[in-house]
Amino acid sequence: MKLTNQELIRYSRHLNLPDFGIETQQKLKDSKVLVVGTGGLGAPLLQYLTAAGVGTIGVVDFDTVDETNLQRQVLFDTSDINQPKTAVAIRKLSAQNPGVSFVEHNVRLDASNAFGIIKDYDVVADGTDNFQTRYLVNDACVLLNKVNVYASIFQFEGQVSVFNYTFPNGEKGPNYRDLFPTPPPPGMVPSCAEGGVLGVLPGIVGSLQASETIKVITEMGEPLAGKLFLFDALGFSTRTMNVRKEPTNPISGDHPTITELIDYDEFCGIKKLDTTKIRSINVSELKEWQETGLDFQLIDVRENYEYEFSNLGGLHIPVGVIVNHLDQISREKKVVVHCKAGGRSAKAIELLQTRYGFKNLYNLEGGMVAWQKEVDKSMELI
Repeated sequence: MKLTNQELIRYSRHLNLPDFGIETQQKLKDSKVLVVGTGGLGAPLLQYLTAAGVGTIGVVDFDTVDETNLQRQVLFDTSDINQPKTAVAIRKLSAQNPGVSFVEHNVRLDASNAFGIIKDYDVVADGTDNFQTRYLVNDACVLLNKVNVYASIFQFEGQVSVFNYTFPNGEKGPNYRDLFPTPPPPGMVPSCAEGGVLGVLPGIVGSLQASETIKVITEMGEPLAGKLFLFDALGFSTRTMNVRKEPTNPISGDHPTITELIDYDEFCGIKKLDTTKIRSINVSELKEWQETGLDFQLIDVRENYEYEFSNLGGLHIPVGVIVNHLDQISREKKVVVHCKAGGRSAKAIELLQTRYGFKNLYNLEGGMVAWQKEVDKSMELI
């Protein structure tokens, strides 16, 4: 469908650009882009692709809006808390540009549905925050011959690249597995929830990701294919590294061994938490241990800001860095590990037991939430 008169007015600042014109804007309208993730990167990415006039935008996410998202995910506000991110995003983006069609994929992208979702799009923009999905998106794009515009953020740093791009001479560019042949060990790289992220960083990096997506669609400029752009917000420094194709790449190298999607949790060493192997105590038992003077160690694995706000006086080792402090964890006495509600501490215990041989660990059931409810109602939590 050709651009309408109203659209010509809306996109007039594009049309005024040298060598852009109506034909290039039409390419945007005719394109279909899948955005994987509506979080810190996905928010600015979606907003700028919508404003630019990409004709069809698919939105993939399975999460709901959480209050902790609002510090950086500028597409959402307080009234959106607990609502599905995809629905909220599409509602707001539709108001931003009624001329864009949106397709909602309120699901967790995995090996069972990735082909069915990705096949209908021209370009995939990956704004996810875990290695399993990054490898999944990469492999699906390579096998389906789709361009993968990649970005990631961590604390104060971000990176952007364009994977599986076909150059004008017909040569295929490198993909994610050329840059990262293997994932890091589980727990080695903290998530944004564990390690934190500067609120404005995803806005900067997500905007760069949107720019690369538009360049791929319009065939203008030189996309970051075969290159990795690195940005450091604290030092305000940038550098661009070359990425080369590796003959040993298992999906696109000289002798490919991956011809279909695999189990990416297994590939990344992620195992389902087996709580049956984790011993636990409740808050009443912990209180009794304290009052009777039992010799035990208490470890708090929450983040710094949580611990500083309120704590039970235990040794503070955030879960994201716990493997760097093994020498501080007793192997002789009983050790009680806790977090806010019991989830992070259970993961920490499983890691310490399975990889480092600890046999004296106990998870505090319900964590600080249970302590506040059953022991100290005056305690405030965040």
